[in-house]
Amino acid sequence: MQVSNPNNVKIYNLSVGRSLPDWLSDRKRRQLLKNDVDLRRRIELIQDFEMPVVSNCIQVSKDRQYILSTGIYKPRVRCFDVNQLSMKFERCFDSEVVKFHILSEDYSKVVFLQQDRYVEFHAKYGRYYRLRIPKFGRDLAYHEPSCDLYFVGASAEVYRFNLEQGRFLNSLVTDSGSLNVCEINPVHNLFVTGTLEGRVECWDPRMRNRVGILDCALSSVTDHTHVDGMPSISALKFRGSLNMAVGTTTGQILLYDIRSDKPLLVKDHQYGLPIKSIEFHNSHNLVISADSKIVKLWDRDTGKAYTSIEPLCSINDLCVLPDTGLLFLATESPKMQSYFIPSLGPAARWCSFLDNLTEELEEDPNPVVYDDYKFVTKKDLENLGLKHLLGTNLLRAYMHGFFMDIRLYHKAKSIAEPFAYEDYKKKKIREKIEATRTNRVKVDKLPAVNKELAQKIIEKEDNIDKKKKKKVLPSLLKDDRFAVMFKNPDFQVDLDSEEFRMLNPMVARMEKQKEKKHQAMLDEKFDEIEEEEGRPSDEESSSDEEEEREWREEMKRQHHLVKQEERMKRKVDTMQGLTESKPKFYELKSGEDFKAIKELTKKRKHITKSFGERINKDSFKDNTGKFAGSKEMTFTLRKNERESAKDAAARQHKDDRLKVGRSAKHLLKKERKPGMVWRKRK
Repeated sequence: MQVSNPNNVKIYNLSVGRSLPDWLSDRKRRQLLKNDVDLRRRIELIQDFEMPVVSNCIQVSKDRQYILSTGIYKPRVRCFDVNQLSMKFERCFDSEVVKFHILSEDYSKVVFLQQDRYVEFHAKYGRYYRLRIPKFGRDLAYHEPSCDLYFVGASAEVYRFNLEQGRFLNSLVTDSGSLNVCEINPVHNLFVTGTLEGRVECWDPRMRNRVGILDCALSSVTDHTHVDGMPSISALKFRGSLNMAVGTTTGQILLYDIRSDKPLLVKDHQYGLPIKSIEFHNSHNLVISADSKIVKLWDRDTGKAYTSIEPLCSINDLCVLPDTGLLFLATESPKMQSYFIPSLGPAARWCSFLDNLTEELEEDPNPVVYDDYKFVTKKDLENLGLKHLLGTNLLRAYMHGFFMDIRLYHKAKSIAEPFAYEDYKKKKIREKIEATRTNRVKVDKLPAVNKELAQKIIEKEDNIDKKKKKKVLPSLLKDDRFAVMFKNPDFQVDLDSEEFRMLNPMVARMEKQKEKKHQAMLDEKFDEIEEEEGRPSDEESSSDEEEEREWREEMKRQHHLVKQEERMKRKVDTMQGLTESKPKFYELKSGEDFKAIKELTKKRKHITKSFGERINKDSFKDNTGKFAGSKEMTFTLRKNERESAKDAAARQHKDDRLKVGRSAKHLLKKERKPGMVWRKRK
């Protein structure tokens, strides 16, 4: 038994447990059950509650005494008696069963719809009658008052077969090209069918007339749903006389009141898979819906999730035992899944022991392989020296390998690897020695590249760890993203480069700070004597203002050193150029060159004058020039038409203001004579 707790709701998987291979003989099974305590203690709700390969459909009879299930391969049906907790009978078919319906209270009357268009009627003793419908069927429904059996499938018609008369009646013709599912309301016997176009057509069996059409395709598209493709109808279920649930192939469930064409609630499974089955749990006002991946339980009024079941294999059908917490799943695996949810209700009367066991059993993981057998490949057999056993009864072929007895495997491994135990023993001793070494003092080994940077990172991380109260943080030195920076010499930081010195002026003083810190640690015992003598303490000298001042001084000093080194480098280059290269001589061809040199000296004297003197003399507003050697270029700065018009307008405006303006000199007061005092009038 496996226990899961999604959304704080306990779910017990009764199908989980150790299993035995099918190819074991009965004698071998009995021996294993006799010798193995775990196999005897496993919970097997119903004996052999499984199919050879896959189970397709599962239902419970109306008297709740029998469970019928269909599957493959070969196509078959199995009936399980819950009073005996074992299989009652098994029957095989010629074709796979699509759907089946139990006509009686027990298993005595059952009808099966098969893939090859055949319909078989079975009684207690076996097959009673067999007929064929015109088109491939997908679903069937039974109308008890008229004994009519309805078949829907790859056709626009709904075929009716009357069991009392034993013949087909007139079909119901719909407006759709294909029908997927059908259902009959148990209260007022309204017949509904779901179409490929996403509509639900409602028919009255008494009049054989259509009473309404419900378009569910448009209603399934809301702000909270994600729809891809055409939302065809894949599941139908009634609750009482007025409520109906509709499932679509795009993963939505729509709850309707049949008196309205608008849904009360739209629930999305969020997987985009067709809805396989829908059930109502009346005791807790819940809806149980299943697609091929998950079973969801949610509130019928609000749509809030209650819990969910997600098996390891795809789901084909869902069956809920009424008024209990038991539910069964037909899946794409040999075992039919059984789940028990105590919060939904008690266990059935035939398995009342589950109420006591669920509180005591703990979660048991699902084994990957059989515990008494070991799965090996051909390569493993070669390593063990057992390749000669291929084709014998000691190896059972399975998938890409073989199953062999676990005792034979251990014996062969001990012979092939005689020193395996010694290696294991040495490994354990080495682990214990390493565990004791953790208490020793650890010495941090600095990397070969960027030692200064690594030391700085270690000190910074130690300070952070102390502030975080022993909270261990990830180290940059152990990060794979920065490992190359401390291994590859190409990433070595050049401490003498100009860029590094300008960006990190304080790095050059790290050695002095280390010495100062070391000296402070040595002088801790003499702090009181130093304070009495008037020397400042270390705390006062390490204030923020002093650090800021030191940083600025160091920045200036480094800048000055860099400039000085550049000047010295240029001077050395010049000296080397003078000594190594020979002087070059040039010939003056005409007197114009002397004239140009004379004008050049005049220009240089002119530049030393003030800006105002140069403007008054040469009028730089209009002309400017450049000269080099005997060449001179002069050009005039001209304004475009727009700027010229703007300046002309400004001058005209200024002239107009001067003409219109009046003098205000007569408003000036007469000057007071010195020594004159103003008195306030009384």
